Amino acid sequence: MAEKSEILAGVCQALLDGSVDTAIGTLRSGYPFAPEPIIKRDYGPRESTRVFVRDGFLDRYSGHRLVFPPVLRVLSAVLPTDFPYHPNWKTDVTHPAYWEVGATVDHVVPVTRGGKDDESNWVTTSMARNSAKMNWSLDELGWTLLPPGDFSEWDGLIHWFLEYTAAHPAMLDNANSRSWHRAAKLAVLRSNEEL
Repeated sequence: MAEKSEILAGVCQALLDGSVDTAIGTLRSGYPFAPEPIIKRDYGPRESTRVFVRDGFLDRYSGHRLVFPPVLRVLSAVLPTDFPYHPNWKTDVTHPAYWEVGATVDHVVPVTRGGKDDESNWVTTSMARNSAKMNWSLDELGWTLLPPGDFSEWDGLIHWFLEYTAAHPAMLDNANSRSWHRAAKLAVLRSNEEL
């Protein structure tokens, strides 16, 4: 099979020669556009928090410790100039911690490539790693799935979040914050029961 860059070179040459049909044929046979269907993900704050706690807030691809996402939002609310956040995630006005240490859920086997959208295929990672991985397999990226961390050693600041919001209930003035708060309380309660 020809290298993808060679296929595109052939397409470009066909266009230069004035043959759009040849360009289309070359592209369709050698490097077709095959859009992956958009599949709704079936997890929210409760499921995400359960995965974060299970994985000990450890990035399962890099081994770095991660932070419970609403902690970052509290920091932005309290320290808006020094820890800014933009609702559209504009990088020039959002603190890099949101991508570097904010925990998120990733599908080990991408859903677009047949992976299940359930907890057996979900792992904790950072937004940066999640964005870099996209729809690639671990083998294609040369990445390894690391073992989970220990929640008793690093809790992603989830206990801090519960303590701070108990002392500052105004931090829970919107539905999204309240959803994360309920998820945190439930996850901590479950982890305490398992000890």
